[in-house]
Amino acid sequence: QVQLVESGGGLVQPGGSLRLSCAASGVSLDYYAIGWFRQAPGKEREGVSCSSKYGRTYYEDSVRGRFTIARDSAENTVYLQMNSLKPEDTAVYYCAAKYYSSSSCPREYDYWGQGTQVTVSA
Repeated sequence: QVQLVESGGGLVQPGGSLRLSCAASGVSLDYYAIGWFRQAPGKEREGVSCSSKYGRTYYEDSVRGRFTIARDSAENTVYLQMNSLKPEDTAVYYCAAKYYSSSSCPREYDYWGQGTQVTVSA
């Protein structure tokens, strides 16, 4: 049973930084593609970033250059470092995992965390 737990959300001023964590239990994330998604009130969920099993990373255009996804195999955790945050980054952020052998990121994910709220406001 794969369990994902996000943490690290909170309230931050525009221009600030947060680091989200996605800790896994039940499996080694080394064999999984990991995605970060977000959903703002009244909007559809959107993909933010992903890391393939082989470490290739992808970013949505609005976060490229500001967000960084990184894996820590020893901690079995994937991080999303978010810098230069903007009010439009406000959303519930979710991590997701899929056992996926390709070097790219999957379109669908099998396992999801419960989400962590990120609010960017002065």
